[in-house]
Amino acid sequence: MKCLRPIGVALGCTMLASGAMAQLSITPPAQTPPPAKKEAPKEKPKVHAPAAKKPAPKPTATPTATPTPSPTPTPDDPNVDLVYGAYQRGMYKTAFDLAMVRAQNNNDAKAMTMLGELYANGLGVKRDYVKADDWYKRASDAGDREAMFALAMMRIAGRGGAVDKDSAVKLLASSAKLGEPKAAYNLALLYLDGQTLPQDLKRSAELLRMAADAGSPEAQYALATFYKEGTGVPKDLEKAARLLQAASLADNVDAEVEYAIALYNGAGTPRNVPAAVALLRKAARQNSAIAQNRLAHVLATGAGAPVDKVEALKWHTVAKTAGKGDPDLDDILADMSPEDRAKGEAAARKWIGNNVK
Repeated sequence: MKCLRPIGVALGCTMLASGAMAQLSITPPAQTPPPAKKEAPKEKPKVHAPAAKKPAPKPTATPTATPTPSPTPTPDDPNVDLVYGAYQRGMYKTAFDLAMVRAQNNNDAKAMTMLGELYANGLGVKRDYVKADDWYKRASDAGDREAMFALAMMRIAGRGGAVDKDSAVKLLASSAKLGEPKAAYNLALLYLDGQTLPQDLKRSAELLRMAADAGSPEAQYALATFYKEGTGVPKDLEKAARLLQAASLADNVDAEVEYAIALYNGAGTPRNVPAAVALLRKAARQNSAIAQNRLAHVLATGAGAPVDKVEALKWHTVAKTAGKGDPDLDDILADMSPEDRAKGEAAARKWIGNNVK
């Protein structure tokens, strides 16, 4: 079962059944291939300058307010968004002051969304979900799709008021209709889960495609699982591989692992073992236990890279610590010399001490 996590609020995950892609094993060609100083803010809408954006990462930590900096100078270019510029540089109090003027004097929806953002995350001002809710609602009523998404996430989480999933669904639908990829992705998960909304796999796939086409790595990965399993869409391994490649290029670790496996097995894409092993190494260093397990197999057997049992034991031990043990690897590595085994175990302890929290 593969967990697809919502963007923008920690609400557990939606499970994708029927042979999760992450459970695939790398198979040699003679066999049949089986089938996330300034802390990162919670996922929230970004008030965009005239230039385009990048969809935000998975929420990890709660940001803290920073000291009030000196105001930003007036730029020569009148089209520069001073509010967003201050926000990007971490000058949150300046961004707040500038946004408040624009919101009150010009009824600027983007400035209202920024105020909601700052209040919701305690940036430049004391965190206040009620005020955040109020500013997001004003911006949402004025037609800002990012405010609609943010307000929907607050409604789902019960921040700034009672939990209201019906309202959240309507807001997500409106935001998605206006082209917000995070809203489309989260709405797709609700249709997939079948609890808040009746399950509709076809509609879920349509929404994922909308978000994937807009460049959302999470949606690209999720839609790839749909194409691989034939969930809500006709089964198509080539489309699945292309989506996995796009998501992996955006550093989606799950996609890196699955695209590596597709490359290794030639599933929906020409077989490329060196590229597959390189992706496994990258994902293993990003703490993917599945990639660590698969890389250990490659290194232990020499099926795709020179045999290196010391390195194989390192990654095997690290993967076991994360619950991805493999008895076959225990057998393959059983004949290691005491010296090599000690080296592999020491490397594993060092990695775990530096990277596993």
